[in-house]
Amino acid sequence: KLCEGILNILEKDTKTSCQVACLEALRILSRDKKVLVPVITKRNMQILMKLAKLDTVEDPLERVSEFPVIVEALKCLCNIIFNSSVAQKLSLELNLAAMLCNLLQKCKDRQLVDDIKCFDLRLLFLLSLLHTDIRAQLRQELQGVQVLTQALESSLSVRWTEEYKAAEDHDRLPLSLQETDCAIEALKALFNVTLDSWNIHSKNESHQFRYMAAILRHCLLTTGPTEEKTEELH
Repeated sequence: KLCEGILNILEKDTKTSCQVACLEALRILSRDKKVLVPVITKRNMQILMKLAKLDTVEDPLERVSEFPVIVEALKCLCNIIFNSSVAQKLSLELNLAAMLCNLLQKCKDRQLVDDIKCFDLRLLFLLSLLHTDIRAQLRQELQGVQVLTQALESSLSVRWTEEYKAAEDHDRLPLSLQETDCAIEALKALFNVTLDSWNIHSKNESHQFRYMAAILRHCLLTTGPTEEKTEELH
């Protein structure tokens, strides 16, 4: 009942601070599978997707004041997807993966969106891990390899000297914690999406995998903010 009450408040047009507080409470509660059972409905998923700005195709990410709400809503969805098979099935019905790819594109070349990007990528990783149909959808319909590779390239700030050769900068500073976390989530999602792609058929796929291989090589030459983070990245 507490979760349902929180979701009823979130459905209303409340202040940003109230939305963040409600989402933080829901995120903690959503770690408990038993609590989740009665609240995993299409309506409740749509409430969270709306707060995460996943229901709008055209609207750009402009209002920085809304960013904490987007991040918390994505965190809630991560917990819910991880803990509920019903939510995983609803995600396919609600076309959640396509909406996440769209939000990821909105994050491109934007400032102050690293947290949004990181949890968007984490949710794509979870969906591609837990639902084989969504994994196939990402690969075949949503250009998931391209979208995720571009997200990885952006996180690593890759500069190119040739088509498939990234610039090597030995004096480059380590990645920030946020950049490293985004890169790690992109790598995890890429692994899932490319898991069954040993047989490459088209010229475009061949280009995409050569492009990705060059970025992966660059990744191995990149350091994170700590030794532990660098090890996790590699």
